[in-house]
Amino acid sequence: MLALNPGDACDPLLSHIPFLLAEKENFVHAHLSRANPMLDILAEGEQRAVLAVSGPDGYISPDWYETDLGQAPTWNYVAVHLRGFLRLRPADTLRDHLEALTAKFEERLLPKPPWRIDKVPERQLQALMRAILPVELEVEEVGGTWKLNQNKPDAARLAAAGHVEAGGSGMETLLLAELMRNPPTTG
Repeated sequence: MLALNPGDACDPLLSHIPFLLAEKENFVHAHLSRANPMLDILAEGEQRAVLAVSGPDGYISPDWYETDLGQAPTWNYVAVHLRGFLRLRPADTLRDHLEALTAKFEERLLPKPPWRIDKVPERQLQALMRAILPVELEVEEVGGTWKLNQNKPDAARLAAAGHVEAGGSGMETLLLAELMRNPPTTG
């Protein structure tokens, strides 16, 4: 989710967008619909923004700790926040961006034959591309946060991880269970 705070406004603008890490390590490439109000602000120049990337997450039932009955339900998660300056990119970079983005996501569907942008008739493709604009976030700061029951005794944390793996509710629960078994350390 991309967040931009338009000056004096109380509420930030939010957009859920697909993106790619650029070949240069500190850039993220994405695109926005021309109807997106963020573009009105970006027309005035680059703006500070945050790209929040959600990782695995899931519900943790208090029963799953097995060793401590005095617990409450919780939600475990992993998230990364990329902070920096969001700006428009040249329009002539859009097609290459769309081809790279599509290739990245189609790769995840193998062995399905990858769909390619050249399957769209050129006239239709041009119309679609007029509806969006390329943007980039120059990342200046990377921060992360996670809640993986790292504050629980090992036995309780590992028991909950087993239940998450066996059929927990959330996204990427197998990865979440692995991270609960081996939470990152800070320091």
